[in-house]
Formats: sequence, structure tokens, C-alpha cells
Amino acid sequence: MSTMNAVRFHGQRDIRLDKIPVPDVKPGHVKISPKFCGICGSDLHEYLGGANLIPQENHPHPITGETLPLTLGHEFSGIVEEVGAGVEHVKPGDRVCVQPTIYDGDCRACKRGLVNCCDQNGFVGLSGWGGGLCEHMVVPASCVKPLPDNISLEVGALIEPLAVGWHAVDISPYKDGDAALVLGGGPIGLAVVQALAGKGCQRIIVSEVSGRRRQFAKQFGAHHVIDPTAVDVVAEVDRLTDGEGADVGFDAAGVQLAVDSAFKAIKARGTLVNIAVWEKRAALQMNDVVFRERAYMGVATYALGDFEAVINAISTGAMKPEGMITKTIKLDQVAEEGFKTLIEDKENHVKILVDVGAGI
Repeated sequence: MSTMNAVRFHGQRDIRLDKIPVPDVKPGHVKISPKFCGICGSDLHEYLGGANLIPQENHPHPITGETLPLTLGHEFSGIVEEVGAGVEHVKPGDRVCVQPTIYDGDCRACKRGLVNCCDQNGFVGLSGWGGGLCEHMVVPASCVKPLPDNISLEVGALIEPLAVGWHAVDISPYKDGDAALVLGGGPIGLAVVQALAGKGCQRIIVSEVSGRRRQFAKQFGAHHVIDPTAVDVVAEVDRLTDGEGADVGFDAAGVQLAVDSAFKAIKARGTLVNIAVWEKRAALQMNDVVFRERAYMGVATYALGDFEAVINAISTGAMKPEGMITKTIKLDQVAEEGFKTLIEDKENHVKILVDVGAGI
């Protein structure tokens, strides 16, 4: 049996470069050789405090049936190696990225087409079915999205996080002419900024404590950046919107202070969109919601069609995300040069890519 290298999660602060069997393709599936894979904040949370999303021993994921150790990586691009019977939209040699959503197709949400809200949802690279941090992997054909010739494999690995931002803007009530407030300038906040810019938003305001990340926000299309430790966010948004307040806010920070200020910075009948995954229960000042008829909504990852929309936006030049890549490492450097860097120097990085194809 042939084997391959794979970066696998074994437990808290325990990821290893293992030798595991090369998977075989099967009908309706595609075998891919991953080339570039991003390290996500959810990967980092699992590394520091997991397993949380990753299924633990004796509690296999209900769809994949797998438990740790699992191969990591859900933000990746690659080359098609082989296709199973019935697969027609890609062929060997095609350049692709992977939409990593795992869903059952039978629950109430899935029957409505809301596969990202599946009752048993999971992700390739967190719940099973392999991941991008290995040399060969197999996924259902529905996950595989072809890349046009003018999108590099490096940028192809950015499509997954960009799709999160795109989805948040797409299902929000944002419309042309609106002023948008983005809370947090990490990778997802910056993805929201790029989605807003790609849709032509002319008033993008970002609140972020890190000076370096405020620079990134300006680079990717923010018109105004605010340091919430130095100025009153509510007063500054009021000034920047001629006293009207923001029409819509996007919370990519997930901290109480940001939510408290965001509701006051949004106009009456405005909407705050929560993208952040919270580590603790949030408290809402409900009178700030009720007496100004503000709305609060949650968004989960991305829906069907969002990957294609992002691919089109990049291909046509509406989005230019290359600058998100701040470091590239090899497969055997994930722990030391990847996770450690994001823990100790996260302010200076947006997206660290693993060059899987470079070997070890």
C-alpha cells in the first residue's frame, strides 16, 4: 500500500507529520493533489484548545464516521489527479479549489438548500474526508470548483475565507449607497472588506485595534479605519456618516465591547451581522435593539454559489486578494513556522500558506 505525508491533529497542541495510506477514488468523487493550503483561525483554535470542532474518540462525526487523528486543512487548491465514475465537470490536470462543507442533504435546512446550516454539518479538514495538508485526498465531486487560468493556485487557496466574507455581505441587507462598519481586521474582517469593495461600496469603515491590520484594511479597500482604543467608535462613525450612522455592521471580532459600540453606531433599522464564532456567551443591550428597531443576524460560512461568485470576482478583477498572503511555508513547517507564528506574531500576518507541493 502506497503512503503519503499528512499533517494531522492528534490533540491539543499536538499536530504531527504522519505517514498515512493514499486514498482511492470512488464513483462521484475526485482525487486531488493539494498544492497550497491556508491556516485558518479555526485550525488555530483547535490547536490551542481542541478538540472542539474535530470529533474526539468515541464520538465520530455523524456523516464521516471519523475521529481524531484527522488531516487538517480546509482552505486549499490543487490539481485533479483522477475522477470517479459519473464526474464530468472536471478532469485530470484541472486546477481547482475545494468548498469544504460536509452536509447530510436530508435535514430541514438542507432540504431548503441551506447546506451551510445543516443539522450535522462539518468540514473537510476538520471533520474527516482528508484535508488540504496532505499529498493526496478524495472528496465528493460537488465540493470541487474549477479555477480559471487567470487565478493562480496560491490565490485559489484564498477563495474559501473570501467566500465567508462574500456570503456575509451577500445575505445582509447591504445595498448600493450604504455605509458599512466592519468590526475586526483579521482574515475574515478583511474578507468582508474585499467583498464590500468588490460590490462597489463607497463607505467602508473598519474598527481594529492593531495598527498593522488597519493598514491591511486600507490596502484592501477600507475608506476609513478607526482605532477603538484611541477614539470613540460611535462618535467617529457618526462623524464619517454625516450624523446618520452606519447602515449595516459586520462583526468579525466576537468581543463584547465591539458589539456594544456597534449597535449604537448603526442607524435606526440598521442591521448588525455576526460572523464571528464566540468563545463565550454574548450579552445584548436589548433596548438598543428594540427602541431603534435594529436587527441582529447570524451568518454561517458560505452557501451554494458563493465560491463561484468569488471566483468570478477575482477573475474579473473586482477583488484582488494576492496581498493577503504574508508567508509561505512547507508541509513539515506547519507547527513551528505556521501555528507558532500566528500565535506570537498574528498582527503582522493575514494568511500563511503551506506550499504542499514543495514537499518536505
